[in-house]
Amino acid sequence: MIHPVRELRSFVAAALVAPVPRDHHEPDVRVRRRRVVTAVTLVLGSLVLALTLRIPPGDHLFYVGGLVLAGVWIAGGLAAGRLHVGWAHTRGAGLARPVVQPVALALLAVAVFLAGALVVGRVPWLAGRVDEVLDHARYGSLPLVWVITVITGIGEELFFRGALFASVGRRHPIAITTLVYGLVTAATGNLMLTFAALLLGVLTGAQRRVTGGVLAPIITHVVWSSSMLFLLPPALDLLR
Repeated sequence: MIHPVRELRSFVAAALVAPVPRDHHEPDVRVRRRRVVTAVTLVLGSLVLALTLRIPPGDHLFYVGGLVLAGVWIAGGLAAGRLHVGWAHTRGAGLARPVVQPVALALLAVAVFLAGALVVGRVPWLAGRVDEVLDHARYGSLPLVWVITVITGIGEELFFRGALFASVGRRHPIAITTLVYGLVTAATGNLMLTFAALLLGVLTGAQRRVTGGVLAPIITHVVWSSSMLFLLPPALDLLR
């Protein structure tokens, strides 16, 4: 007989709590180089992000800015040093590439955010901050915005949960990378986007710590952001 509570506890432990065995030690010279590259990337990426999200909805320059931003995160993540794909615990006490767990976590996050839309949609000021981001999809090319969303999500995880996470070291990497991710997002001046970044940063940071790689954070980020792009606008419109 399946016990739902026990199954949920086992899932949370495997996906977010118990790290898989690994040894990713790097010599000091590589750590220093990684930190220099991540610092430069952070400054450049923050500037590009702030400029891109200030482009009016419907302006074709937004697509260019989005692709440039994704390129900055991807290039910085890969240039900083070696990245690991990661492994996940399985029911058979073995290890496998993390796919099912991050998809499940992403869908759970989507449900939580859509529930939050019930509150946001009834507060004009909060809904307006969300609209500032979603209007790029409303008044532009939705397929193109989705492609940019996916590429940017991959790039952000390669950098923040990849290069930056590895450069922080073993002391509070989830808290530090989440805080930095939130501060970078705050450069947009959008409170709701920053709040979402902090929540997503905690979730993907925990996955990075457990799996030891970037695959799980990438899958969760892409599934979550894609779902928000397609589901959040109609959800908010229904509540108005």
